Amino acid sequence: MFADIEFNPRLLLGLEKQAITEPTEVQREVLPLAMAGHDLQVCAETGSGKTLAYLLPVMQQLLDNPAPQSATRALVLVPTRELAKQVFKSCKVFTDLTQLEVGSLTGGEEFKYQAAILRKNPEIIVATPGRLVDHLKRDTAELGDLEFLILDEADRMLDMGFAEDMDMVVSCCSKQRQTFMLSATLRHEGVGRIARQMLNDPQQITTHSVQQQHEFIRQQRILADDNAHKDRLLTWLLANERYDKAIIFVNRRDEAERLAEFLRRHRTDIATLHGEMTQDERNYVMQSLRQGKRSVLVATDVAARGLDVEGMDLVVNYDLARKGDEYVHRIGRTGRAGKAGLAISLIAANEWNLKAAIERYLNQQMEAREIDGLKGKYRGPKKVKASGKAAGKKKPKPAVRKAQAKKSVKKGSDKKKAGPRPSRPKEQKSNLMDSDGFAPIKKKQS
Repeated sequence: MFADIEFNPRLLLGLEKQAITEPTEVQREVLPLAMAGHDLQVCAETGSGKTLAYLLPVMQQLLDNPAPQSATRALVLVPTRELAKQVFKSCKVFTDLTQLEVGSLTGGEEFKYQAAILRKNPEIIVATPGRLVDHLKRDTAELGDLEFLILDEADRMLDMGFAEDMDMVVSCCSKQRQTFMLSATLRHEGVGRIARQMLNDPQQITTHSVQQQHEFIRQQRILADDNAHKDRLLTWLLANERYDKAIIFVNRRDEAERLAEFLRRHRTDIATLHGEMTQDERNYVMQSLRQGKRSVLVATDVAARGLDVEGMDLVVNYDLARKGDEYVHRIGRTGRAGKAGLAISLIAANEWNLKAAIERYLNQQMEAREIDGLKGKYRGPKKVKASGKAAGKKKPKPAVRKAQAKKSVKKGSDKKKAGPRPSRPKEQKSNLMDSDGFAPIKKKQS
């Protein structure tokens, strides 16, 4: 029994091998509804166990109803190769103990190799949208027999421009299917459209909103003058903070390369991960992290989702995330499975407003922190002060201003209205000004 559900003994053995004895909150919510055949829209924090929440009921139903002659029966669609590899690895633990097969379709691998996998008709496919669409166009993938469609990190797929690919994938799927949509953040404007189009009367589950502070992650911010100042702060943090593994997020590939090269002057355990790397390079980086050969990873947002490395207990936002959702996923690389983590953001002047927007989105403040000997000139936004004479005067209160206005009106009403000023007689005017407009010089009388 797991979550009061009688799972196949082979699946329970897979849980036992991973030392999983109790379901997480999201698993307790999702498993009964999924087993009952409902479509689900799930929002739960990173590291909460969402992957097993949909894999277990899908595999149980595939085992209960074998269909050896059918094509792919379950599809897990994910935004990145890293997340695809993570889901594939989780699934493989169970399929190795059963007659089920799982395959993976992502960029960076040969089509011939992947086509050979598809010819074996694995029951479960884990894929990224772009590569799966390529196989559909080549008629090497078949989704007509699909019984389960899982959209993992749907909001991220929309952000990455996969909306058309997702529509094409769904159009190729059987309409008689069960669909799950999952993410740590489901506030994307396009998610509602997808939910209406792809889900049938879904049950909505929210176990943890992003506005609730993650109880295991301490969030701090340090003010910085510029990138040179950030380099010094980062070097100090990596040398003085206590951590097993750390990940440093930047927003651009070239900045990831530059920063990694700078850090290698100080230490040798630096790895880099970004979207322009080949799949073999990515695999090598992740393997070196998991084996402990590298302990510091400099990465773009390609590592913000799906990266689950044991001991990742320090996250540094060298560049602040551009959106609140991405910030949530970044810091979610630490503090996983009940373990404590620390997330530090280095904030330059041009990032202050973005920091404030993220804090409003999360409804929480980052803890201010300073490092002795490395305090910068930037101390946050300056308050606008009044200038001139008005700076020393206090504006009267509204009631006082109204009383002053009435007094002024009353005082003016007591005076007689002044008529037009009478003009001087012509002879008087001639005594004042000559014909050229100048005052005449008065001669002294002798």
